[in-house]
Amino acid sequence: MKKMFLGICYLLISHGLSAQQIAGQVTDESTGSPVASATVELSNIATLTTNEAGRFVFSKVKQGHYTLRITSIGYQAVETTVSPDNAERAIKLTRLNLFMQPVEVRAIRAGEKAPFAKTDLSKKDIEKLNTGQDLPFLLNQTPSVVVSSDAGNGVGYTGIRIRGTDGARINVTLNGIPYNDAESQGSFFVDLPDFTSSVNNIQVQRGVGTSSNGAGAFGATINLSTNEANTTAYGEINNSYGSFNTWKHTVKAGSGLINDHFTIDARLSKIGSDGFVDRGSSDLRSFYLSGAYLGAKTSVRFNIISGKEKTYQSWNGVPEAKLSNNKDALLQHYYNNLGTLYRTQQDSINLFSSDPRKYNYFTYANQTDNYQQDHYQLFLNHQFSSRLTANAAFFLSKGKGYYEEYKPGEAYADYGLPDFEAGGNTYTSTDLIRRLWLDNDYYGVVYSLQYKGVTDQFTVGGGWNRYDGHHFGEIIWAQAGIPNNYRWYNLEAYKTDVSAYAKYQYKLSTNWEVFADLQYRRVLYNIGGFRKNPTLMVRNTFDFFNPKAGITYTDGSFMAYLSYAQGNKEPNRDDFEAGLTQQPKPEKLHDFEAGVSEKGSWYEVSGNLYYMLYKNQLVQTGKINDVGGYTRTNVKDSYRMGVELQAGVRATQWLRVAANLTLSKNQIKDFTEFYDDYDNGGQKATPHGNTDIAFSPSIIAGGTVSLIPAKDLEISLPAKYVGRQYLDNTSNKQRSLGDYYVQDARVIYTLRNLLPKEISLIGQVNNVFNRRYNSNGYTYSYQYSTLITENFYFPMAGTNFMIALNVKL
Repeated sequence: MKKMFLGICYLLISHGLSAQQIAGQVTDESTGSPVASATVELSNIATLTTNEAGRFVFSKVKQGHYTLRITSIGYQAVETTVSPDNAERAIKLTRLNLFMQPVEVRAIRAGEKAPFAKTDLSKKDIEKLNTGQDLPFLLNQTPSVVVSSDAGNGVGYTGIRIRGTDGARINVTLNGIPYNDAESQGSFFVDLPDFTSSVNNIQVQRGVGTSSNGAGAFGATINLSTNEANTTAYGEINNSYGSFNTWKHTVKAGSGLINDHFTIDARLSKIGSDGFVDRGSSDLRSFYLSGAYLGAKTSVRFNIISGKEKTYQSWNGVPEAKLSNNKDALLQHYYNNLGTLYRTQQDSINLFSSDPRKYNYFTYANQTDNYQQDHYQLFLNHQFSSRLTANAAFFLSKGKGYYEEYKPGEAYADYGLPDFEAGGNTYTSTDLIRRLWLDNDYYGVVYSLQYKGVTDQFTVGGGWNRYDGHHFGEIIWAQAGIPNNYRWYNLEAYKTDVSAYAKYQYKLSTNWEVFADLQYRRVLYNIGGFRKNPTLMVRNTFDFFNPKAGITYTDGSFMAYLSYAQGNKEPNRDDFEAGLTQQPKPEKLHDFEAGVSEKGSWYEVSGNLYYMLYKNQLVQTGKINDVGGYTRTNVKDSYRMGVELQAGVRATQWLRVAANLTLSKNQIKDFTEFYDDYDNGGQKATPHGNTDIAFSPSIIAGGTVSLIPAKDLEISLPAKYVGRQYLDNTSNKQRSLGDYYVQDARVIYTLRNLLPKEISLIGQVNNVFNRRYNSNGYTYSYQYSTLITENFYFPMAGTNFMIALNVKL
């Protein structure tokens, strides 16, 4: 042991003595001005960005020959061979057309010195992670993120929470165009399978962030961009295979720049998986097509993005009685909910299957969700001068689909029909199969005008969008008494969203900059009834004013900031079904942020403090609405406060370590729980005082150790720890998800300069230590002689793998 320790010390010391540095300055060839924030890649060893003076330094580099690649949006990439020394290299970049960069995204993203917490993922980062899992799992290592999967393996329906807030409070844009569903305000990434294969970069802003387009951001903003121009022709074939018969096939191609003006990019994808959960299958297909004209002063781009999904329903989760193998409790609960045609099948197939984590309540062969979503995007950009640029984007998103389900013992009265009479008997209920349909159009325009001076930047923008939704239900089979394709409800809903914002950033001095952002947003709801309450008509108008301000201090590679941002958010469509006497109020959030960061040649550290004060936050209390459904209720005061820490170190040329840690407190003041009282009728109310907000762990940590034992070989060990999460807002440990630690491993080997330009082999093992844990769940309680609580969980798969072969032509 002593000899091994001395040997390691010798290697580290000798490495340090022989290591030198590779340094340089990147400038604009035509103007001679420094190019800040350019990406500099040193072979497969390290990547960093240039500072304000355009300088970069790779320290601790041992002798040898390396490839140095410098890229910056709007410039031609430069690639050169270098060796370590103490000289500073002068690297000049040739400017390309202005519209090589996505101007429409720049208007809503946080800039490098904006006083907000943010994380950026480059195309290279995305490629390493993209083996077939959904977008939330690609963001799993970013700060304050918790992900979940209904099917247990990250394919199909997945979820993401940032700082404890769910997807309905996370603003998502595709090239600056709103993506959140207008009614639920959630983002269903399953409707855009493999979209990340077309994404060039991702920015995640935590908190309210800067003004964006679409739904209000109460936890974070996710900006996805595909519109960067590819100046050289390319072709790619990406294939993955893994556990649970998971396949991913992707073909990509691009024309490069044709006649100095035109580009065409295309992608075709197919993903299939059986899922970890029994019958948790996914059949996902998509394509992407983009064509652009790039002129000296004007650019035009048209995108078509299409996704189609068919997933077996696994959204009921696994009852706690199943996980604990309580057979009596299972029989008592589930026999009451199964139709006569499926009781025997349920028993024999999966009521007592060998692995309780794989249990799926649904057994009907076509218990599936079916949906297709098509996006059409037209972008117009124009440069009036070197300082003034304008853009407008017109969009249409068409969605249509249904979920089909078998329903036992449904009352005829619930479908607007009389009881069925046959043979002198009267039947009040029947087993049936139904489809719940949604046919919707979402369309509008977003715009911005951007001015960039020597000491200031000014942006005005906004948008108008309209949602036309058509909800209807059809019964395609019943035991008796209902004709096929009987439509028992047919409802319409409309929503209009108008917004405008102005952003101003001013450089007070060499070190100080101030930022101001004002947004006005008006939302108009017109809901023509609900499935369970068709006569309830809702007409509402909400006017929101969202101010934001901050100040930033920079000194070389050190930065500190302080900011305040206000967000307002309208209720979701389902919240209005509470009834005329229980109509919800809009939510308000005051977000205070303070952060510091330091970037060196071999390290990067940052810290961010946040305090998010909510007024009238909508949460589940157990209260029921006028039609007996559980509804969210406004709670007067609640808050989230925490610290987000990040650090990255390139300890040696072959070892990199990165980690993040979030410590937080998330509370509702004076929470009252409601639950059904079957003994006496009605509901009981139980005050709990100050409680933890559901699904808001006090500790979230992530980290990756990366080893580069040989050129073009990278071994990464990403890990994730998530603290205890409560299923409701009572802080009851018996209604919670236990904390978990998950260790993954990934190996990437790249072959370069063969007949194909590049061949990458990726092997990934998820949950290396076969940890049993649940990523999500729900609970409800009721009084029946005693207080009974039923918990349901969504278990994640044990040890599983993916292997991928990516070929760049």
